[in-house]
Amino acid sequence: MTENAAQQPASNPELPTQYTPAEVEGKLYERWVERGYFEADEHSEKPPYSIVIPPPNVTGSLHLGHAFEHTLIDALVRRKRMQGFEALYQPGMDHAGIATQNVVERELGKEGKSRHDLGREAFVERVWQWKNESGGQISGQMRRLGEGVAWSRERFTMDEGLSKAVQTVFKRMYDDGLIYRAERIINWCPRCLTAISDIEVEYQEDDGELVSMLYGEGDETIVVATTRAETMLGDTAVAVHPDDERYKHLVGRQIKLPLTDRTIPVVADHHVDPEFGTGAVKVTPAHDPNDFEIGKRHDLPFLTVLDERAVITVPGPFQGLDRLEARSAIVAALRADGRIVAEKRPYVHSVGHCSRCKTTIEPRLSLQWWVKVEPLAKAAGDAVREGKVKIHPQEMEKRYFDWVDNLHDWTISRQLWWGHRIPVWYGPNGEVVCVGPDDEARRARAGRRTAMSWTPGSPRACGRSPRSAGPNRPTASRSSTRTPSWSPATTSSSSGSPG
Repeated sequence: MTENAAQQPASNPELPTQYTPAEVEGKLYERWVERGYFEADEHSEKPPYSIVIPPPNVTGSLHLGHAFEHTLIDALVRRKRMQGFEALYQPGMDHAGIATQNVVERELGKEGKSRHDLGREAFVERVWQWKNESGGQISGQMRRLGEGVAWSRERFTMDEGLSKAVQTVFKRMYDDGLIYRAERIINWCPRCLTAISDIEVEYQEDDGELVSMLYGEGDETIVVATTRAETMLGDTAVAVHPDDERYKHLVGRQIKLPLTDRTIPVVADHHVDPEFGTGAVKVTPAHDPNDFEIGKRHDLPFLTVLDERAVITVPGPFQGLDRLEARSAIVAALRADGRIVAEKRPYVHSVGHCSRCKTTIEPRLSLQWWVKVEPLAKAAGDAVREGKVKIHPQEMEKRYFDWVDNLHDWTISRQLWWGHRIPVWYGPNGEVVCVGPDDEARRARAGRRTAMSWTPGSPRACGRSPRSAGPNRPTASRSSTRTPSWSPATTSSSSGSPG
Protein backbone atom coordinates (compact mmCIF):
# COMPACT_ATOMS: atom_id res chain seq x y z
CA MET A 1 0.00 0.00 0.00
CA THR A 2 1.36 3.38 -0.95
CA GLU A 3 1.57 6.27 1.44
CA ASN A 4 -1.08 8.20 -0.54
CA ALA A 5 -3.44 5.19 -0.52
CA ALA A 6 -3.07 4.82 3.17
CA GLN A 7 -4.04 8.44 3.65
CA GLN A 8 -7.34 8.07 1.63
CA PRO A 9 -10.41 7.57 3.84
CA ALA A 10 -12.32 4.30 3.28
CA SER A 11 -15.52 4.64 1.17
CA ASN A 12 -17.96 3.52 3.83
CA PRO A 13 -21.00 5.89 4.11
CA GLU A 14 -22.88 5.69 7.34
CA LEU A 15 -26.26 3.95 7.41
CA PRO A 16 -29.20 6.29 8.09
CA THR A 17 -30.27 6.42 11.69
CA GLN A 18 -33.81 5.36 10.78
CA TYR A 19 -35.50 3.48 7.96
CA THR A 20 -37.26 5.74 5.44
CA PRO A 21 -39.77 3.58 3.49
CA ALA A 22 -40.45 6.21 0.81
CA GLU A 23 -36.79 6.16 -0.26
CA VAL A 24 -36.72 2.39 -0.70
CA GLU A 25 -40.07 0.75 -1.19
CA GLY A 26 -41.45 2.87 -4.04
CA LYS A 27 -38.47 2.22 -6.32
CA LEU A 28 -38.36 -1.46 -5.37
CA TYR A 29 -42.06 -1.92 -6.08
CA GLU A 30 -41.90 -0.22 -9.46
CA ARG A 31 -38.99 -2.50 -10.38
CA TRP A 32 -41.13 -5.54 -9.51
CA VAL A 33 -43.97 -4.20 -11.67
CA GLU A 34 -41.67 -3.42 -14.61
CA ARG A 35 -40.24 -6.95 -14.53
CA GLY A 36 -43.72 -8.46 -14.60
CA TYR A 37 -43.45 -10.36 -11.34
CA PHE A 38 -47.20 -9.97 -10.65
CA GLU A 39 -48.48 -10.74 -14.13
CA ALA A 40 -50.35 -13.95 -15.00
CA ASP A 41 -50.23 -15.92 -18.24
CA GLU A 42 -53.58 -17.33 -19.34
CA HIS A 43 -51.75 -19.83 -21.57
CA SER A 44 -49.67 -21.20 -18.72
CA GLU A 45 -49.82 -24.93 -17.98
CA LYS A 46 -49.47 -24.25 -14.25
CA PRO A 47 -52.58 -24.75 -12.13
CA PRO A 48 -54.49 -21.45 -11.97
CA TYR A 49 -55.24 -19.47 -8.84
CA SER A 50 -56.93 -16.09 -8.90
CA ILE A 51 -58.67 -13.62 -6.64
CA VAL A 52 -60.58 -10.57 -7.89
CA ILE A 53 -60.29 -7.54 -5.67
CA PRO A 54 -63.70 -6.44 -4.31
CA PRO A 55 -63.59 -3.19 -6.30
CA PRO A 56 -63.33 -0.05 -4.15
CA ASN A 57 -65.43 2.96 -5.17
CA VAL A 58 -63.61 5.32 -7.50
CA THR A 59 -64.79 8.29 -5.41
CA GLY A 60 -63.06 7.20 -2.25
CA SER A 61 -59.77 6.16 -0.76
CA LEU A 62 -58.72 2.98 1.00
CA HIS A 63 -59.45 2.76 4.71
CA LEU A 64 -58.21 0.35 7.38
CA GLY A 65 -60.80 -2.26 6.35
CA HIS A 66 -59.45 -2.22 2.80
CA ALA A 67 -55.88 -2.42 4.05
CA PHE A 68 -56.67 -5.49 6.15
CA GLU A 69 -58.62 -7.21 3.35
CA HIS A 70 -56.06 -6.40 0.65
CA THR A 71 -53.22 -7.65 2.84
CA LEU A 72 -54.92 -11.02 3.30
CA ILE A 73 -55.62 -11.35 -0.45
CA ASP A 74 -52.06 -10.37 -1.32
CA ALA A 75 -50.61 -12.90 1.12
CA LEU A 76 -52.78 -15.71 -0.28
CA VAL A 77 -51.89 -14.94 -3.90
CA ARG A 78 -48.15 -14.56 -3.21
CA ARG A 79 -48.09 -17.86 -1.35
CA LYS A 80 -49.78 -19.67 -4.23
CA ARG A 81 -47.36 -18.06 -6.69
CA MET A 82 -44.42 -19.41 -4.69
CA GLN A 83 -46.06 -22.84 -4.63
CA GLY A 84 -46.00 -23.00 -8.41
CA PHE A 85 -49.48 -21.77 -9.30
CA GLU A 86 -50.20 -19.31 -12.12
CA ALA A 87 -51.47 -16.76 -9.63
CA LEU A 88 -53.50 -13.65 -10.46
CA TYR A 89 -54.50 -10.83 -8.15
CA GLN A 90 -56.99 -8.93 -10.35
CA PRO A 91 -57.28 -5.17 -9.68
CA GLY A 92 -60.17 -2.89 -10.51
CA MET A 93 -62.44 -0.07 -9.34
CA ASP A 94 -66.19 0.43 -9.18
CA HIS A 95 -67.81 3.41 -10.93
CA ALA A 96 -69.96 4.08 -7.81
CA GLY A 97 -72.96 5.51 -9.65
CA ILE A 98 -74.70 7.56 -6.97
CA ALA A 99 -71.55 8.67 -5.13
CA THR A 100 -69.70 9.71 -8.28
CA GLN A 101 -72.68 11.57 -9.71
CA ASN A 102 -73.07 13.41 -6.40
CA VAL A 103 -69.41 14.44 -6.40
CA VAL A 104 -69.58 15.88 -9.91
CA GLU A 105 -72.94 17.55 -9.24
CA ARG A 106 -71.41 19.30 -6.23
CA GLU A 107 -68.57 20.52 -8.42
CA LEU A 108 -71.12 21.85 -10.91
CA GLY A 109 -72.99 23.52 -8.08
CA LYS A 110 -69.91 25.59 -7.28
CA GLU A 111 -70.19 26.91 -10.85
CA GLY A 112 -73.87 27.70 -10.38
CA LYS A 113 -74.92 24.87 -12.71
CA SER A 114 -76.78 21.58 -12.52
CA ARG A 115 -76.46 18.44 -14.63
CA HIS A 116 -79.62 19.51 -16.47
CA ASP A 117 -77.82 22.65 -17.67
CA LEU A 118 -75.24 20.41 -19.34
CA GLY A 119 -77.53 17.65 -20.63
CA ARG A 120 -76.93 13.94 -20.27
CA GLU A 121 -74.11 13.43 -22.77
CA ALA A 122 -72.09 16.45 -21.64
CA PHE A 123 -72.60 15.54 -17.99
CA VAL A 124 -71.36 11.98 -18.52
CA GLU A 125 -68.34 13.39 -20.36
CA ARG A 126 -67.71 15.65 -17.35
CA VAL A 127 -67.84 12.62 -15.03
CA TRP A 128 -65.31 10.77 -17.18
CA GLN A 129 -63.08 13.84 -16.98
CA TRP A 130 -63.36 13.85 -13.19
CA LYS A 131 -62.62 10.11 -13.07
CA ASN A 132 -59.48 10.48 -15.17
CA GLU A 133 -58.20 13.39 -13.08
CA SER A 134 -59.26 12.37 -9.58
CA GLY A 135 -59.92 8.65 -9.65
CA GLY A 136 -56.33 7.44 -9.29
CA GLN A 137 -55.97 7.83 -5.55
CA ILE A 138 -56.79 4.20 -4.79
CA SER A 139 -54.26 2.88 -7.31
CA GLY A 140 -51.60 5.02 -5.69
CA GLN A 141 -52.47 3.70 -2.24
CA MET A 142 -52.33 0.10 -3.47
CA ARG A 143 -48.88 0.73 -4.94
CA ARG A 144 -47.68 2.23 -1.67
CA LEU A 145 -48.97 -0.88 0.13
CA GLY A 146 -46.91 -3.00 -2.26
CA GLU A 147 -49.85 -5.08 -3.47
CA GLY A 148 -48.91 -7.75 -5.99
CA VAL A 149 -51.64 -7.04 -8.52
CA ALA A 150 -51.44 -7.50 -12.28
CA TRP A 151 -51.65 -3.84 -13.24
CA SER A 152 -51.79 -4.60 -16.97
CA ARG A 153 -55.19 -6.21 -16.33
CA GLU A 154 -56.68 -3.35 -14.29
CA ARG A 155 -60.39 -2.88 -14.99
CA PHE A 156 -63.03 -0.26 -14.33
CA THR A 157 -66.68 -1.24 -14.11
CA MET A 158 -67.60 1.25 -16.85
CA ASP A 159 -65.03 -0.15 -19.29
CA GLU A 160 -66.43 -1.02 -22.71
CA GLY A 161 -65.99 -4.75 -22.14
CA LEU A 162 -67.67 -4.73 -18.74
CA SER A 163 -70.50 -2.56 -20.05
CA LYS A 164 -71.09 -5.16 -22.76
CA ALA A 165 -71.05 -7.89 -20.12
CA VAL A 166 -73.69 -6.05 -18.08
CA GLN A 167 -75.90 -5.63 -21.14
CA THR A 168 -75.46 -9.27 -22.14
CA VAL A 169 -76.35 -10.60 -18.69
CA PHE A 170 -79.30 -8.20 -18.38
CA LYS A 171 -80.70 -9.48 -21.68
CA ARG A 172 -80.10 -13.12 -20.73
CA MET A 173 -81.79 -12.74 -17.35
CA TYR A 174 -84.66 -10.81 -18.93
CA ASP A 175 -85.22 -13.62 -21.44
CA ASP A 176 -85.11 -16.15 -18.58
CA GLY A 177 -87.77 -14.25 -16.63
CA LEU A 178 -85.32 -13.32 -13.88
CA ILE A 179 -85.51 -9.57 -14.61
CA TYR A 180 -88.91 -7.92 -14.85
CA ARG A 181 -90.54 -4.52 -14.53
CA ALA A 182 -93.09 -3.85 -11.80
CA GLU A 183 -94.56 -1.09 -9.67
CA ARG A 184 -93.66 -1.58 -6.03
CA ILE A 185 -92.49 0.29 -2.95
CA ILE A 186 -88.83 1.30 -3.17
CA ASN A 187 -86.34 3.24 -1.10
CA TRP A 188 -86.31 6.68 -2.71
CA CYS A 189 -83.86 9.48 -1.96
CA PRO A 190 -85.47 12.91 -2.54
CA ARG A 191 -82.00 14.47 -2.67
CA CYS A 192 -80.26 12.05 -5.06
CA LEU A 193 -83.55 11.59 -6.99
CA THR A 194 -83.05 7.86 -7.42
CA ALA A 195 -84.07 4.51 -6.08
CA ILE A 196 -81.46 3.00 -3.78
CA SER A 197 -80.95 -0.54 -2.57
CA ASP A 198 -81.59 -1.89 0.91
CA ILE A 199 -77.86 -2.00 1.67
CA GLU A 200 -77.55 1.70 0.76
CA VAL A 201 -79.99 2.64 3.54
CA GLU A 202 -78.60 3.43 6.98
CA TYR A 203 -81.06 3.03 9.83
CA GLN A 204 -80.82 4.99 13.04
CA GLU A 205 -83.02 5.81 15.99
CA ASP A 206 -84.60 9.23 15.43
CA ASP A 207 -86.71 11.36 17.75
CA GLY A 208 -90.19 11.65 16.27
CA GLU A 209 -93.62 12.70 17.45
CA LEU A 210 -96.62 10.41 17.59
CA VAL A 211 -99.90 12.07 16.70
CA SER A 212 -103.29 10.47 17.41
CA MET A 213 -106.02 11.43 14.93
CA LEU A 214 -109.75 10.80 14.83
CA TYR A 215 -111.12 9.31 11.61
CA GLY A 216 -114.82 8.97 10.82
CA GLU A 217 -117.98 10.70 12.02
CA GLY A 218 -120.55 10.14 14.75
CA ASP A 219 -120.71 6.53 15.98
CA GLU A 220 -118.35 5.37 13.24
CA THR A 221 -115.09 6.83 14.49
CA ILE A 222 -111.69 5.31 15.05
CA VAL A 223 -108.41 6.70 16.39
CA VAL A 224 -105.13 6.06 14.58
CA ALA A 225 -101.63 7.22 15.48
CA THR A 226 -98.76 8.12 13.17
CA THR A 227 -95.41 9.88 13.01
CA ARG A 228 -95.99 10.83 9.35
CA ALA A 229 -99.22 12.82 9.33
CA GLU A 230 -98.48 14.13 5.81
CA THR A 231 -99.15 10.68 4.33
CA MET A 232 -102.76 10.65 5.56
CA LEU A 233 -103.70 12.38 2.31
CA GLY A 234 -102.89 9.07 0.61
CA ASP A 235 -104.73 6.81 3.08
CA THR A 236 -107.05 4.31 1.43
CA ALA A 237 -108.08 2.28 4.50
CA VAL A 238 -107.82 1.82 8.24
CA ALA A 239 -106.72 -1.66 9.32
CA VAL A 240 -107.53 -3.51 12.55
CA HIS A 241 -106.83 -7.06 13.71
CA PRO A 242 -109.58 -9.55 12.81
CA ASP A 243 -109.91 -10.70 16.44
CA ASP A 244 -110.05 -7.23 17.98
CA GLU A 245 -113.53 -7.01 19.50
CA ARG A 246 -113.33 -3.22 19.81
CA TYR A 247 -113.59 -2.72 16.06
CA LYS A 248 -115.54 -5.70 14.71
CA HIS A 249 -118.63 -3.53 14.19
CA LEU A 250 -116.62 -1.22 11.92
CA VAL A 251 -114.96 -3.82 9.67
CA GLY A 252 -116.31 -3.49 6.15
CA ARG A 253 -117.77 -0.03 6.72
CA GLN A 254 -116.73 3.24 5.09
CA ILE A 255 -115.54 6.10 7.30
CA LYS A 256 -114.74 9.73 6.52
CA LEU A 257 -111.07 10.60 5.91
CA PRO A 258 -110.41 13.98 7.55
CA LEU A 259 -109.39 17.02 5.46
CA THR A 260 -110.59 15.30 2.27
CA ASP A 261 -113.85 14.54 0.51
CA ARG A 262 -113.12 10.80 0.51
CA THR A 263 -114.37 7.85 2.54
CA ILE A 264 -112.17 4.81 3.17
CA PRO A 265 -112.96 1.27 4.37
CA VAL A 266 -112.03 -0.37 7.65
CA VAL A 267 -110.35 -3.70 6.87
CA ALA A 268 -109.32 -6.62 9.06
CA ASP A 269 -105.73 -7.76 8.63
CA HIS A 270 -103.50 -10.03 10.73
CA HIS A 271 -100.52 -7.70 10.24
CA VAL A 272 -101.99 -5.26 12.79
CA ASP A 273 -100.77 -5.61 16.39
CA PRO A 274 -103.86 -5.02 18.58
CA GLU A 275 -101.60 -4.33 21.57
CA PHE A 276 -99.75 -1.45 19.93
CA GLY A 277 -101.24 2.03 20.28
CA THR A 278 -104.98 2.05 19.61
CA GLY A 279 -104.83 -1.23 17.67
CA ALA A 280 -105.85 0.60 14.49
CA VAL A 281 -103.44 1.74 11.77
CA LYS A 282 -103.85 4.06 8.81
CA VAL A 283 -103.04 2.36 5.51
CA THR A 284 -101.10 4.31 2.86
CA PRO A 285 -100.21 1.65 0.28
CA ALA A 286 -98.18 3.96 -1.98
CA HIS A 287 -95.90 5.26 0.79
CA ASP A 288 -95.20 2.39 3.19
CA PRO A 289 -93.92 -1.14 2.49
CA ASN A 290 -96.16 -2.81 5.09
CA ASP A 291 -99.18 -0.83 3.91
CA PHE A 292 -98.32 -1.83 0.34
CA GLU A 293 -98.76 -5.50 1.27
CA ILE A 294 -102.02 -4.75 3.10
CA GLY A 295 -103.19 -2.84 0.04
CA LYS A 296 -102.50 -5.82 -2.21
CA ARG A 297 -104.30 -8.24 0.11
CA HIS A 298 -107.43 -6.08 0.22
CA ASP A 299 -107.35 -4.69 -3.32
CA LEU A 300 -107.04 -1.09 -2.11
CA PRO A 301 -106.27 1.94 -4.32
CA PHE A 302 -102.65 3.10 -4.38
CA LEU A 303 -102.56 6.91 -4.18
CA THR A 304 -99.23 8.67 -4.58
CA VAL A 305 -99.28 12.00 -2.75
CA LEU A 306 -95.59 12.95 -2.75
CA ASP A 307 -93.49 13.63 -5.84
CA GLU A 308 -89.86 12.68 -6.43
CA ARG A 309 -88.67 15.58 -4.25
CA ALA A 310 -91.05 14.61 -1.42
CA VAL A 311 -93.38 17.53 -2.14
CA ILE A 312 -97.17 17.19 -1.72
CA THR A 313 -98.97 16.81 -5.07
CA VAL A 314 -102.58 16.56 -3.86
CA PRO A 315 -104.61 19.61 -5.01
CA GLY A 316 -105.62 21.77 -2.08
CA PRO A 317 -104.09 23.85 0.70
CA PHE A 318 -101.09 21.55 1.20
CA GLN A 319 -100.05 21.22 -2.44
CA GLY A 320 -96.44 22.27 -3.04
CA LEU A 321 -95.35 21.86 0.59
CA ASP A 322 -92.29 19.81 1.46
CA ARG A 323 -93.12 16.67 3.47
CA LEU A 324 -91.91 18.20 6.74
CA GLU A 325 -93.75 21.48 6.12
CA ALA A 326 -96.86 19.50 5.21
CA ARG A 327 -96.57 17.44 8.39
CA SER A 328 -96.84 20.50 10.61
CA ALA A 329 -99.54 22.13 8.45
CA ILE A 330 -101.73 19.01 8.40
CA VAL A 331 -101.43 18.52 12.17
CA ALA A 332 -102.43 22.16 12.66
CA ALA A 333 -105.43 21.73 10.32
CA LEU A 334 -106.50 18.55 12.13
CA ARG A 335 -106.22 20.32 15.48
CA ALA A 336 -108.36 23.19 14.22
CA ASP A 337 -110.92 20.62 13.04
CA GLY A 338 -110.98 18.92 16.44
CA ARG A 339 -109.37 15.76 15.05
CA ILE A 340 -106.32 15.60 17.32
CA VAL A 341 -107.32 13.46 20.28
CA ALA A 342 -103.87 13.49 21.92
CA GLU A 343 -101.18 16.11 21.63
CA LYS A 344 -97.95 15.20 19.89
CA ARG A 345 -95.80 13.07 22.15
CA PRO A 346 -92.15 11.99 21.78
CA TYR A 347 -91.63 8.71 19.95
CA VAL A 348 -88.24 7.19 19.15
CA HIS A 349 -88.34 5.08 16.00
CA SER A 350 -86.00 3.65 13.38
CA VAL A 351 -85.65 5.84 10.29
CA GLY A 352 -83.76 5.06 7.10
CA HIS A 353 -81.28 7.55 5.65
CA CYS A 354 -79.48 7.61 2.32
CA SER A 355 -75.95 6.39 2.95
CA ARG A 356 -74.62 8.89 0.39
CA CYS A 357 -76.23 12.19 1.40
CA LYS A 358 -77.90 11.30 4.75
CA THR A 359 -81.33 12.46 3.53
CA THR A 360 -84.30 10.68 5.12
CA ILE A 361 -85.50 7.96 2.78
CA GLU A 362 -89.04 8.20 1.40
CA PRO A 363 -90.79 4.86 0.76
CA ARG A 364 -92.37 5.41 -2.64
CA LEU A 365 -94.45 3.46 -5.12
CA SER A 366 -92.51 3.39 -8.36
CA LEU A 367 -92.21 1.48 -11.63
CA GLN A 368 -88.76 -0.10 -11.57
CA TRP A 369 -86.74 -3.05 -12.87
CA TRP A 370 -86.38 -5.98 -10.48
CA VAL A 371 -84.43 -9.21 -10.15
CA LYS A 372 -86.46 -12.29 -9.29
CA VAL A 373 -84.41 -13.47 -6.35
CA GLU A 374 -86.11 -16.71 -5.24
CA PRO A 375 -84.59 -19.12 -7.82
CA LEU A 376 -81.17 -17.50 -7.47
CA ALA A 377 -81.28 -17.70 -3.67
CA LYS A 378 -82.42 -21.34 -3.83
CA ALA A 379 -79.46 -22.22 -6.04
CA ALA A 380 -77.10 -20.50 -3.61
CA GLY A 381 -78.63 -22.36 -0.67
CA ASP A 382 -78.62 -25.71 -2.45
CA ALA A 383 -74.93 -25.32 -3.29
CA VAL A 384 -74.14 -25.32 0.42
CA ARG A 385 -76.70 -27.99 1.33
CA GLU A 386 -75.26 -30.34 -1.30
CA GLY A 387 -71.67 -29.70 -0.24
CA LYS A 388 -70.61 -27.97 -3.46
CA VAL A 389 -69.71 -24.90 -1.41
CA LYS A 390 -68.44 -25.03 2.16
CA ILE A 391 -68.94 -22.26 4.71
CA HIS A 392 -65.98 -21.77 7.02
CA PRO A 393 -66.19 -21.84 9.94
CA GLN A 394 -69.13 -24.24 9.77
CA GLU A 395 -71.03 -22.56 12.58
CA MET A 396 -71.56 -19.62 10.23
CA GLU A 397 -73.87 -21.75 8.07
CA LYS A 398 -76.89 -20.79 10.17
CA ARG A 399 -76.26 -17.10 9.57
CA TYR A 400 -75.81 -17.80 5.86
CA PHE A 401 -79.15 -19.61 5.59
CA ASP A 402 -80.90 -16.98 7.72
CA TRP A 403 -79.83 -14.53 5.01
CA VAL A 404 -80.23 -16.54 1.82
CA ASP A 405 -83.60 -18.03 2.79
CA ASN A 406 -85.16 -14.64 3.54
CA LEU A 407 -84.31 -12.62 0.46
CA HIS A 408 -86.85 -10.64 -1.52
CA ASP A 409 -86.90 -9.36 -5.06
CA TRP A 410 -84.25 -6.72 -5.64
CA THR A 411 -84.63 -3.45 -7.54
CA ILE A 412 -81.73 -2.79 -9.91
CA SER A 413 -82.96 0.51 -11.38
CA ARG A 414 -81.16 3.76 -10.66
CA GLN A 415 -82.44 7.08 -12.02
CA LEU A 416 -78.92 8.25 -12.76
CA TRP A 417 -76.99 9.57 -15.74
CA TRP A 418 -73.72 7.95 -14.66
CA GLY A 419 -73.85 4.17 -14.81
CA HIS A 420 -74.68 1.25 -17.06
CA ARG A 421 -77.68 2.32 -19.10
CA ILE A 422 -80.11 -0.57 -19.30
CA PRO A 423 -80.59 -2.10 -22.78
CA VAL A 424 -84.29 -1.30 -23.01
CA TRP A 425 -86.44 0.73 -25.38
CA TYR A 426 -90.02 1.83 -24.71
CA GLY A 427 -92.64 2.12 -27.44
CA PRO A 428 -95.42 4.69 -27.75
CA ASN A 429 -98.11 2.22 -26.69
CA GLY A 430 -96.42 0.86 -23.58
CA GLU A 431 -94.33 -1.74 -25.40
CA VAL A 432 -90.96 -2.70 -23.94
CA VAL A 433 -88.07 -4.13 -25.97
CA CYS A 434 -84.92 -5.46 -24.35
CA VAL A 435 -81.94 -5.92 -26.68
CA GLY A 436 -78.46 -7.27 -26.10
CA PRO A 437 -75.18 -6.03 -27.57
CA ASP A 438 -75.13 -8.98 -29.97
CA ASP A 439 -78.49 -8.07 -31.53
CA GLU A 440 -77.07 -5.36 -33.81
CA ALA A 441 -76.97 -7.63 -36.88
CA ARG A 442 -80.54 -8.71 -36.32
CA ARG A 443 -81.66 -5.08 -36.06
CA ALA A 444 -79.81 -4.15 -39.25
CA ARG A 445 -81.22 -7.12 -41.18
CA ALA A 446 -84.72 -6.16 -40.13
CA GLY A 447 -84.17 -2.81 -41.87
CA ARG A 448 -85.23 -0.80 -38.85
CA ARG A 449 -83.42 2.47 -38.32
CA THR A 450 -83.57 4.87 -35.42
CA ALA A 451 -82.40 8.43 -35.11
CA MET A 452 -80.11 7.51 -32.23
CA SER A 453 -76.66 5.98 -32.66
CA TRP A 454 -75.50 3.02 -30.61
CA THR A 455 -72.59 3.49 -28.28
CA PRO A 456 -71.36 1.00 -25.67
CA GLY A 457 -73.46 1.22 -22.56
CA SER A 458 -76.43 2.85 -24.31
CA PRO A 459 -79.70 1.22 -25.38
CA ARG A 460 -80.87 0.80 -28.91
CA ALA A 461 -83.88 -0.49 -30.78
CA CYS A 462 -83.95 -3.53 -32.99
CA GLY A 463 -86.41 -5.40 -35.17
CA ARG A 464 -87.98 -7.56 -32.49
CA SER A 465 -91.61 -7.92 -31.62
CA PRO A 466 -91.98 -5.66 -28.58
CA ARG A 467 -93.30 -7.02 -25.32
CA SER A 468 -94.07 -5.77 -21.90
CA ALA A 469 -91.73 -6.78 -19.11
CA GLY A 470 -92.73 -8.82 -16.13
CA PRO A 471 -93.91 -12.33 -15.33
CA ASN A 472 -97.14 -11.86 -17.33
CA ARG A 473 -96.22 -10.19 -20.59
CA PRO A 474 -99.19 -9.25 -22.78
CA THR A 475 -98.82 -9.78 -26.52
CA ALA A 476 -98.05 -6.61 -28.47
CA SER A 477 -98.55 -5.84 -32.13
CA ARG A 478 -95.53 -6.38 -34.35
CA SER A 479 -96.48 -3.34 -36.40
CA SER A 480 -95.72 -1.10 -33.45
CA THR A 481 -91.99 -1.55 -34.09
CA ARG A 482 -92.34 0.64 -37.18
CA THR A 483 -93.13 3.78 -35.24
CA PRO A 484 -90.32 6.37 -35.14
CA SER A 485 -91.15 7.47 -31.61
CA TRP A 486 -89.38 4.78 -29.61
CA SER A 487 -87.33 6.18 -26.76
CA PRO A 488 -84.40 4.73 -24.80
CA ALA A 489 -84.60 3.81 -21.15
CA THR A 490 -83.45 6.70 -18.98
CA THR A 491 -82.51 4.60 -15.99
CA SER A 492 -79.22 2.90 -15.30
CA SER A 493 -78.82 -0.48 -13.71
CA SER A 494 -76.88 -1.13 -10.56
CA SER A 495 -75.53 -4.25 -8.95
CA GLY A 496 -75.50 -4.99 -5.26
CA SER A 497 -76.10 -7.83 -2.85
CA PRO A 498 -79.79 -8.35 -2.06
CA GLY A 499 -80.64 -7.87 1.55
